[in-house]
Amino acid sequence: MAASPLGDYQPGTSVFHRLPVGAKLLGLLVLSIVAVTFRGVTTTSALLALAVLGCVVAGVRLGRAARALRGVLVAMTLLAAYQTWQRGAEHAFVVVGALVALLLLATVFTTTTSVERMVDAITRWLGPFRRFGVNPELVALAFSLMIRGIPLTLAIAGETRDAARARGLDRNPRAYLTPLVIRVVAHARATGDALHARGLGDD
Repeated sequence: MAASPLGDYQPGTSVFHRLPVGAKLLGLLVLSIVAVTFRGVTTTSALLALAVLGCVVAGVRLGRAARALRGVLVAMTLLAAYQTWQRGAEHAFVVVGALVALLLLATVFTTTTSVERMVDAITRWLGPFRRFGVNPELVALAFSLMIRGIPLTLAIAGETRDAARARGLDRNPRAYLTPLVIRVVAHARATGDALHARGLGDD
């Protein structure tokens, strides 16, 4: 079955699938704050171990995790090289390792949380603000699409780069950027069609 244009949710019965949306969002937020506030080899190592364990427990497919990382492989490699040159290998590990861990944790979240549950939860939280003119459904959907769009865009970037390399055009920026933009825009249009089908976004 093809993935929904609104996200790549993978049904399952793991503990992450059963956790409330709010608990998972709060956990992701707390871990992001920890990664920034308590930078260090120990913190980054713990985050990486937690991210890998989370992927295993949540049943994240190996191919999906690999695509999420492959999309940022070049950027992470360059960042690691720069940080190593400027401040040493230890600092590079702390910075790049934390980013990889958070990316994997975000993948766990999107894999175990359906769009419907995410929208329903955020809509409930924003319900009291409806009286002030806020449309909770649209805000919730926009937030869910933002969260899900990160791993998906990275996956598209990795696939596009591999396609350019297969044609021997990996040194040509246009051979990579042009198809990437076209695919991202096509995904955005597919998402718009899905929103329209759901009756969202119509005045």
